[in-house]
Amino acid sequence: MCRHLGYVGPPVAVGELVLRGSHSLYAQSWAPLDMRAGGTVNADGFGVAWWRRAEVGMDGARDAVTRYRNPAPIWTDPAVAEVLGQLESRAVLAAVRSATVGMPIERSACAPFTDDHWAFSHNGVVQEWRTTLPAVLTDLAPLLDPSATASMFLHAEALTDAAALWVVLRALLAAIDPDGPVTSPADALRLLVTTVLRHQPNARVNLLLGNGSELWATTCWHALSVLVTDDYAVLSSEPYDDDPRWRPIADRQLVTASPGHCTITALEFPATERVRS
Repeated sequence: MCRHLGYVGPPVAVGELVLRGSHSLYAQSWAPLDMRAGGTVNADGFGVAWWRRAEVGMDGARDAVTRYRNPAPIWTDPAVAEVLGQLESRAVLAAVRSATVGMPIERSACAPFTDDHWAFSHNGVVQEWRTTLPAVLTDLAPLLDPSATASMFLHAEALTDAAALWVVLRALLAAIDPDGPVTSPADALRLLVTTVLRHQPNARVNLLLGNGSELWATTCWHALSVLVTDDYAVLSSEPYDDDPRWRPIADRQLVTASPGHCTITALEFPATERVRS
């Protein structure tokens, strides 16, 4: 499967964060320690997203996301150090990819997937995703804009489970309403993961979402660790160094993290999935 990393805190060089530590995300691409039978290396592309101030939406200036992606192994691309190392941001979301057999190896299939001020990565696999995710969308349709659901999957960037998951999650994020059934990004992630597992109990859905000021993630099968200080927060598939403050996240949890703050709550799964576990 993949490895991913999210950071929020003081400005950092984007490339430096990807290269940070003796077990950096860069190093994890060829020497991951905890793939859990999800492959051996992450050589099928990579991507990095970061946030910058821009005129976005009706409310004017705020942090907007931009990205760089390459379908080649990360260790073959000198831009990671030479170009991304010259860019600074207060938030970064990056991923290296190990493609599921049968899925395309191309730039459009590489996370992060982005829209407006959101960036998203999926570490895992949704078996039979071409039938599973339309069924998920049908279940969630009452919560979404009905004018968009009919052709929603036509907007997926690639023919992959991750790109299709992003289409559904993006619609849930657009439906956030303080008085509605989707009240926050955490609610959106919870609804997506639990609905996927209702249809595909063996799906592996470690999801990572950022908006430039906060991070959200789920654990479902694959590893995740968190490092939070008063100044910054990091979520990573594997710790990039031996800092004793890293905290491994148990399976089937929902994490919300920002500088000085981290909440971890159990995901609620369908009854059939609880029995299987």
